[in-house]
Formats: sequence, C-alpha cells, structure tokens
Amino acid sequence: MAEIHHGGCLCGEVRYRSIGAPLRTTVCHCTFCQRLTGSAFLVEPVFEVDRVVIEQGHPAAFEHRSPSHGRRLAVNFCARCGTHLSLSFERFPGYLGVCGGTFDDPHWFQPDRHIFTQSALRWVQFPPHVACYHQHAIKLDGSAETPWQSA
Repeated sequence: MAEIHHGGCLCGEVRYRSIGAPLRTTVCHCTFCQRLTGSAFLVEPVFEVDRVVIEQGHPAAFEHRSPSHGRRLAVNFCARCGTHLSLSFERFPGYLGVCGGTFDDPHWFQPDRHIFTQSALRWVQFPPHVACYHQHAIKLDGSAETPWQSA
C-alpha cells in the first residue's frame, strides 16, 4: 500500500494528496524561485503527475516562459488566497513539483539536491552529502550535469 500525504493552500479552498514517495526533492535557489516563494529558495518534492491528485478546489495557473531556454512553466496556485501549490514544466512533461511547505506535514521528505546554488543567498549553508549544482542538475540537451558537491 502506497503512502499518502495530504496538503493544501492557506485558506483550505484547494486540497491535494500525493501518492508514494517523491522521485526526488530539489531545493532550488534560482532567482525565479526566490521571487516565487518570497524567500531564499523553493523546496520541491517532484512526483509523476498522476501521483498528485487534487481532492478539492481548482488551482489557477500563471504561465511563465524561461528566458534561459524559452520553455514554459506553470505556477499552480489558489486563486482565493494566493498560495503557490505546484509547478509544471514544458521541459519535463509528466512531472509535477509540489511546493513542499504546502504539505500538512512537511517532515516526511528529505532534500536530495540543491540547484542554482550560484544564486543562493550568501548566508545559505549546504548540508554535506547532498548533491549541489551551480545551475540545473540536467543540461538543456537532457544529459546529467556534474555536481560541485556529491551526495
């Protein structure tokens, strides 16, 4: 039986559940994610799209085109309270990045990589034994990037 974790927005209008463990959990330090969260980084457990089910409400979406590669990404959010719930990426179809802080209990997953560390705030310290990348972990051609700190 797969583990199920619930989450949702601040006002309770949108509720979701995830099924099973994330494929990976990324901490992103890019300037887009800093602005998106209003904080230093985004904690993002990544799931296959069919492993996250909206149980209540209908998230709205804001579409953005990346200036670095021109592909679209969508920020899914509650139209009532504005909580950012997830991100979907044209570059990675079939996957959904959930905003980790929206889980009812966000203690069940662990980050396994930090990306865009070149734009991390100066006071951020990276844990040992977690892969860290100056930019993305995956090159535009789809091949793996080399971390500057290995897991």
